[in-house]
Amino acid sequence: MSYPRDGEPSSDVWPDVASAAIRIAFGIIWAIGAAFTWTSQFAANYVGYLHNASQGQPAWSAWWFDMWIAVVTPHPMLFVWLTRIAETLLAIALLLGFARKTTYLLGALFSLLIWATAEGFGGPYTVGATNMGTAITYVLVFLLLIGINYRGGTSPYSVDYLIERRWPAWRGVAEWSRGVPLHAPNRSSVAAQVTAIVGIALLVFFLIGGLQSTTHVAAPTPTAAAAAVSPLALASKEPVNSARDARLPPLTPGDSVNVNIESTDKTVSIASGVEYQAWTFGNEVPGPVIHVRQGQTVNVTYTNRGTMEHSLDFHSAITPPNLHYAEVKPGEKITYSFVAKVPGAFVYHCGTPPVLLHMGNGMYGAIIVSPAKPLPPAAESYVIVQSEWYTQQVSGHLMGPSYEKMLAGRADEVVFNGVAFQYRDRPLTVKAGERVRFYFVNAGPSLWSSFHVIGAIFDDVYPDGDAAHAQTGVSTYSVGPGAGAIFDLVIPEAGHYPFVDHSFAHLMIGAVGVLDVQGPSGAAPAATPPISQAAPASTPSAAATPASAAPAGPYKFDPARGASLFGANCAACHQPTGTGLPGAFPPLKGDVAVLNADPATQLATILHGAHGVMIGGVTYPSPMPAFAATLSDADIADIANHERTSWGNQGKPVTAEQVKEARAKGPAK
Repeated sequence: MSYPRDGEPSSDVWPDVASAAIRIAFGIIWAIGAAFTWTSQFAANYVGYLHNASQGQPAWSAWWFDMWIAVVTPHPMLFVWLTRIAETLLAIALLLGFARKTTYLLGALFSLLIWATAEGFGGPYTVGATNMGTAITYVLVFLLLIGINYRGGTSPYSVDYLIERRWPAWRGVAEWSRGVPLHAPNRSSVAAQVTAIVGIALLVFFLIGGLQSTTHVAAPTPTAAAAAVSPLALASKEPVNSARDARLPPLTPGDSVNVNIESTDKTVSIASGVEYQAWTFGNEVPGPVIHVRQGQTVNVTYTNRGTMEHSLDFHSAITPPNLHYAEVKPGEKITYSFVAKVPGAFVYHCGTPPVLLHMGNGMYGAIIVSPAKPLPPAAESYVIVQSEWYTQQVSGHLMGPSYEKMLAGRADEVVFNGVAFQYRDRPLTVKAGERVRFYFVNAGPSLWSSFHVIGAIFDDVYPDGDAAHAQTGVSTYSVGPGAGAIFDLVIPEAGHYPFVDHSFAHLMIGAVGVLDVQGPSGAAPAATPPISQAAPASTPSAAATPASAAPAGPYKFDPARGASLFGANCAACHQPTGTGLPGAFPPLKGDVAVLNADPATQLATILHGAHGVMIGGVTYPSPMPAFAATLSDADIADIANHERTSWGNQGKPVTAEQVKEARAKGPAK
């Protein structure tokens, strides 16, 4: 290759364009990274990045991290500002092509420093440490730029070129090369210019498009991936094979009762088809129900068959915890006694620190102390223990504990007696007009419960098991973590009555069952609600009224009218963005039925509604209403075409005639 003198044309334009494009693109990456350092989150977590990096490092490198933690911790904001200034100056220098020799060298050293501290010798990527990528990659890119600089000399597409033309000595700051003369910018072809501009534009587009995920999506570590999988996402659509027997066990006669409990490591079911590696009492979660009478002496023998230290704490006992709730090593046992002096529904649990982890992993159960003077007799007595599961995927359909979720209170499931939805799928039964009693215990470990039976009102609520303290006419009653209460109700009419945690976010992830109230001789309740067609309203409802009347003549899609109709009838559920509501309403953006050239499924759904249909592998609980009676063929065609042409969808348009044909076919049978 020859190097023309200043002002001489050259046909070899690509090296200059390519090297400048690489430098500018890298400068854009650094500019975005520098922007992150100016956020309050970066400053607040700066020292945390160092501590995070220090965890799990080999012994030979521990001194390095300890040194940086000791240096930075007393003056964190000083290092925050040094980092901000360094990254910002590097970004500006790269974008302008200023002092490239010095910039490339300092950039490589700075990236190496980040790699060996905040990232921990190639450790997991952390937002705010290197912001847009692994720092060691930055070192390699800076070395590449040094090589290009050494081989190609000055870049005519840089500030350095302008400075060197006036002050040649600037080459010592800007150039690694020796003997490569200063050369003018080559006359770029249209192809070269367009290619460079398009390449940089694409880079900027993808970087900006990725900012949301960069700042909000968890790092792609195995731990983050495991924590992102919900057990309900893995659960089978089939009901649980069998539900746990919720009936209250009978009392043991006599003045004392012997209670033998063993703790074990056991895999248990937490949803249909999903299992969990739990720590248990008696091989089940919750542990076995203990039923004693007020005044009885409870002789406890607790044996630890697990692999961790555990203990046993009874909320029903008045006893010295330092003697009786002591940690028991694997293979050991403890024996003690207490008198059940106070009646009520109580929790028992492992009290070994961290208690949150031991309870969150399944170590709890219910002890029911019936009062010496019995409560009114009940035809059915059920024990319901509400609790939470905080999980991460171990493999396949097997889950394990996530202590991070436990600390944050982000439950994956809120359940009755250990398994999500088991009593919705396998209802509890009672006969109409007979008293049913719930001994309700909220084991937690963290969330409150607002217990309620839909369609019924509790005749009596016993906060402490004393009939004299009963509250009457209560519809919903709050039970805190670690607390319990007793609920009586008599339901006169047969039917299906859901019992729920009225914190509906908890209901959606498992805290719901059904009380099947049966008629005489076990007769089933009426299967069909008494619904009939209402007379037409004198004034059409706003929700069903199009923004403008359908135009006369042959059908032609009106995008504005389609958007208005969609907004009035569909957007509340499917959202104006077409993304739906996760777990409640399906997305229309990218939906197979909307994109299908054959509109039969889409039109039938709008006309006749849908419920319980699997969409994209998910069955949504909320029913889709039918619009055949309230919208015309043109209305429905406009809505369908709005869905087919919005949010990036590119479906084939439909006509009002196709809607008419679909209407004539009627709903699928």
